[in-house]
Amino acid sequence: MTALAAAVACTFAAGAAFAEPKTNLLHQWATGSDAQAIAKLGEMFTAKGGKWEQTSIAGHTANTLAKLRADVIAGNAPPAVQLKGPEIAEWNKTGMTADLDELAASEGWEKVVAPELLPVMKPTGKWVAAPMNIHRINWLWASPKVMQAAGVTEMPKTWAEFNAACDKIVASGKICISHSTADWTDSTVFEVVLYGQDIDLYRKAFVEGDVESMRSPGMVKAFQQMRLMTTKYMDPGMVGRDWDSMSALVGKGDAAFHIMGDWTIGLLTAAGFKEGTDYVCAQAPTDWGKPGFILNSDSVVFFKQKDQDYIDGQKLLASLILSPDFQTVFNQAKGSIPARLDIDLSKGFNPCQQLSQKDLQASIKDGTLVRSMAHNMTIPQKMRGAIMDSITEFVATPDMSPEDGANAMADAAEAQK
Repeated sequence: MTALAAAVACTFAAGAAFAEPKTNLLHQWATGSDAQAIAKLGEMFTAKGGKWEQTSIAGHTANTLAKLRADVIAGNAPPAVQLKGPEIAEWNKTGMTADLDELAASEGWEKVVAPELLPVMKPTGKWVAAPMNIHRINWLWASPKVMQAAGVTEMPKTWAEFNAACDKIVASGKICISHSTADWTDSTVFEVVLYGQDIDLYRKAFVEGDVESMRSPGMVKAFQQMRLMTTKYMDPGMVGRDWDSMSALVGKGDAAFHIMGDWTIGLLTAAGFKEGTDYVCAQAPTDWGKPGFILNSDSVVFFKQKDQDYIDGQKLLASLILSPDFQTVFNQAKGSIPARLDIDLSKGFNPCQQLSQKDLQASIKDGTLVRSMAHNMTIPQKMRGAIMDSITEFVATPDMSPEDGANAMADAAEAQK
């Protein structure tokens, strides 16, 4: 903990006899390692003299947003809410979010938080949210046993190499890509494909929300790659498969590859699989030959409160979230990396997490860092939902052509403007 952070913590501890910092964190991490991670935050909050309460809403972000809207309409905005990307900006526009600038300045957040997160946490120039982590989306997880048995000697670096590897693996009788069909899993794979083929088109379509770019030949090419993957390299069992069992197919040696975010580390570790033996990791293929990084970040946004105990609780909670101690413990368990760039990952972190931090730094330097559309870090929710629905319709409709897929995406996005 920094000296400034320690001073803040001591202030709260010293004042505990007269006031009790309180919070009630509204979040969607109701089960498994996610719930354990939130529980750890609660333990740290309580240890600093605070009174911890939480309201967990299982399922999709939409469920959390519905609860938030109901609380706001009832005149009882929660002090802290787990939200991401555009939703932080939308709620900031209402004027209901708290101002964390004084705390951020005293703790030097501006100097240590990843620059790509700054416009998300301070959408109009003032800090209103605190980032908990940085997830990387464009990961390729692989079974070394399946690759070796099929004669694939190294991780594919381009999409052409990936297709060649898959042809060998399918011929060996194994599943090439472990997948389960859902809007977010389909969209995760698709955005990794588009990003790896054409980073400029990714930015135009999925960051700026430009509809015409969604009809472009480059987007058709991405749908062509997706069609190849869904019809030839994924297995029929993907329909109805639980999303959190996808990684186990790689760990057990039933499938060669899995394209998914770094929370896969938590799933593989919990199932007893070992990095380097049961699975290996690498950047998902790109055709432009540089380290790349599709970023997702979990964060907590704070709403204005009248009760001083809750105001003090917001400062304590935000300070804890940005503390090196929490960023370390939380991210070691989650599989992500700290939102702070000044934390040493050489001890206690998985080799894949260490590679993630290295590639993040390289992507910042090379200008290849982007935020994730599929994980709600770029365009507004209604356009994002329409795009994701169109991708899932394409996956579920094998006779839909790539041209029709691109036009359907553009039409769906245009209808939301």
